[in-house]
Amino acid sequence: MLVVEGISKSFSGLLAVDDCTLEIPSGSITGIIGPNGAGKTTLFNIIAGFLPPTAGRVWLGDRDVTGLAAHQLFHHGLVRTFQIPREFGRMTVLENLLLVPPAQLGENLWWAWLRWRRVQRQEQALYDKAAQVLEILNLSRLQDELAQGLSGGQKKLLELGRALMVDPQVLLLDEPAAGVNRTLLRDLTAIIRQLNTDRGCTICLIDHDLDLVGQLCDRVIVMAQGTVLTTGTMDSVRQHPEVQAAYLGNL
Repeated sequence: MLVVEGISKSFSGLLAVDDCTLEIPSGSITGIIGPNGAGKTTLFNIIAGFLPPTAGRVWLGDRDVTGLAAHQLFHHGLVRTFQIPREFGRMTVLENLLLVPPAQLGENLWWAWLRWRRVQRQEQALYDKAAQVLEILNLSRLQDELAQGLSGGQKKLLELGRALMVDPQVLLLDEPAAGVNRTLLRDLTAIIRQLNTDRGCTICLIDHDLDLVGQLCDRVIVMAQGTVLTTGTMDSVRQHPEVQAAYLGNL
């Protein structure tokens, strides 16, 4: 589903990502782990269109998407969340979901004036979908609250909810467990699994919570110094001498 070929990224001569090559199989949940400064988030930013690579190619299916902007990749089915949630704080939880789907008819003045019944039908369908997503997230009771008032864990759930509104083909999750309490983390984990199993979404996540990565991920990619050190199951990478000695300590 997603192939990275020889990606490099330098900032003022400093290599943050160095000739990185990896594959994310279709229908999988893949984890990327490694120490701080390993280049994980920079690689995510390149794949998701927030940074152009210095060298290399990114393929989404059979399409070369190298250098496409984030909004263009969104329309190709690739969605990315952030370590620090980027909700619209002064909008309600429900509004945060409703604004996500593209090509809404009501955004066009012509349709809003002359095809308002069709606009109403689409808006009702989107409202019904958002209500369903809020129920899955266990956020229905908060739908009319401002998003800025949510807890850190609830904001992470809301970010996943926005992904649910567009049924992405590929979802990149940047540290979904960071700052989330154990109770909400169980909900978050269940929703990630549901996205993968029920909706067929291919998922790649970065996280320092190795227990979470081990529970969720079919395979794990270990990065260090901007490139891939090893790939395998969590059990196999735990046993890798270089990983134990240099990057993850005593596992």
